Amino acid sequence: MCGYVGFTNKIENADAVLGEMMDTIRHRGPDSEGKYVDEDIALGFRRLSIIDLKQGDQPIFNEDHSKVLLFNGEIYNYPKLREELLQAGHTFTTHTDSEVLLHGYEEYGPALVKKLRGMFSFVIWDKEKKELFGARDYFGVKPLYYAEMDGTLMFGSEIKAFLPHPEFHKELNLATLENYLTFQYSPLSDTFFQNVYKLLPAHYFLYKNGKMEITRYWEPDFENDEARTFDGWVEKIKKTFEDSVEAHKISDVEVGSFLSSGIDSSYVTACAKVDKSFTVGFEGDQYDEIGYAKRCSEYIKIKNRSKAITEQEYWDIIPTVLYHLDEPLGDPASIALYFVSREASKDVKVVLSGEGADEIFGGYNVYSETIRSAKYRRLPKGLRGVIGKAVDHLPPFKAKNFLYRHRGDLQDWFNGNPNAGFSERERKAILKVKTNAPSPKELVAPFYEKVKGKDPVTQMQYVDIHMWLAGDILLKGDKMSMANSLEVRVPFLDIELMKLAQQIPSRYRVTEENTKVALRKASASKLPKVTADKRKLGFPVPVRRWLKEDKYYNMLKDAFHSEIAKELFNTDELMKLLDGYREGKHQNYLKIWSVFTFVLWYQEFFVKR
Repeated sequence: MCGYVGFTNKIENADAVLGEMMDTIRHRGPDSEGKYVDEDIALGFRRLSIIDLKQGDQPIFNEDHSKVLLFNGEIYNYPKLREELLQAGHTFTTHTDSEVLLHGYEEYGPALVKKLRGMFSFVIWDKEKKELFGARDYFGVKPLYYAEMDGTLMFGSEIKAFLPHPEFHKELNLATLENYLTFQYSPLSDTFFQNVYKLLPAHYFLYKNGKMEITRYWEPDFENDEARTFDGWVEKIKKTFEDSVEAHKISDVEVGSFLSSGIDSSYVTACAKVDKSFTVGFEGDQYDEIGYAKRCSEYIKIKNRSKAITEQEYWDIIPTVLYHLDEPLGDPASIALYFVSREASKDVKVVLSGEGADEIFGGYNVYSETIRSAKYRRLPKGLRGVIGKAVDHLPPFKAKNFLYRHRGDLQDWFNGNPNAGFSERERKAILKVKTNAPSPKELVAPFYEKVKGKDPVTQMQYVDIHMWLAGDILLKGDKMSMANSLEVRVPFLDIELMKLAQQIPSRYRVTEENTKVALRKASASKLPKVTADKRKLGFPVPVRRWLKEDKYYNMLKDAFHSEIAKELFNTDELMKLLDGYREGKHQNYLKIWSVFTFVLWYQEFFVKR
């Protein structure tokens, strides 16, 4: 696991500038560094040594030094690919998975990406053709950002690495801010920095003569296979998942595992049979994960290291977390993930984690709601619309969200988890500035079109894989772990497992009563019943309680009256939202949190730096 940065070279002091850029991502690779600079390109690399500890430094060159590689990630089928390439006549100088990418690109060109099993972000510079190839893995586990400014292309693992470059112009992307208020992350390819983009998951690019051509090379294909029985699917999941976990353990250093109270990380940990697991919770909180994790670790007979995060620790670390995220993220769990990564990094360099299970096996409670709402949705849409509009103005009650959400079609209300942000109307009311941001419905419409005619659960999963998974789950997974020089691997997000999961009939994924039905049954043979049966909780963080306390209420009040908040937001509307939550008039704490984290993030990147 590593970090890299580079740019097309048009400056005289390229080596010095590259060194500054590399220093900003030292946390991604504290073990070693490497550079390649010529009249056309500057490439910098920071290494966290995992495989072939002695010879795996980058940049790596092919036999005649005509091509050079920077790579972040792990290729789990690299031994097989290496053997194929050796038989094809390629000469290797290391035993790394990195070199497989270089010779694989020589042999197969862009088609290489379809042969890879792993998480990856890499670029290859062809000196003779003077072209740059870059690719990102199927799900977006590893990041790749790029920006073209004043004729210079910058690219790398983190946006902050671009800041020292003399051609980089730092400007807030207001359209992304507006969409962030709905999604609580920057959706799709845009970022909070104007003219800085993410290469989307399952895409590669070719950059030559100042032109970038981007191609999508893979997408999920949900097609129910009715040939197997439920028990047949369960057995297939067991076998395929255990194979994925085994592949994800390949390493020349010790591998540990995150362990929460849910089935995903618990199943990973039980299958991996690692020596150490890591858990965090919150002091005195009713949803503390530590007790559940301890009992599970005792059941599967592995060591567990836990930490109870204090209120003060949580709030003190927020600016640091936002710096490492590069962009604001309205997900309170990102801070908790920082702490569990820090704990794990004290003992190991690599951990396994359970991200992705909810998206590919159907794990979110809202998926079940679409089945429970089937009878209600038989009512005329106009009548449901009237009811939904009426309840929107009422104080909180048990069925309020249900009635409001199902006032229209699925596309009218579901734009991906957490589905708790500002509506288009609300965000325009709270913002002072006008932007050209597309509506939430416009952003997700292409995904709904791809699964047109599929059942609602499949449609929601498809949207979440493209939006929430890449925009929130995997973003924070990469940034919080790498902030602590830790590699996180995600066995559920394995291309072979995905090929299986997308064939499972939706009734075996989600029912009216439960989620991840087939996966729960598969995990039951390795986990205590209380863990296998546990309903989806997410990463419980006591933010909703803290925001009602004077100390933190006043902290947010100050943020909402800051200069940047006054410039961009209607402060009276912000305070109405904050006061309404404190008084129990609504439960929209995530809306409040997303604005607060944006303000702190802006201060971090546009005021302090």
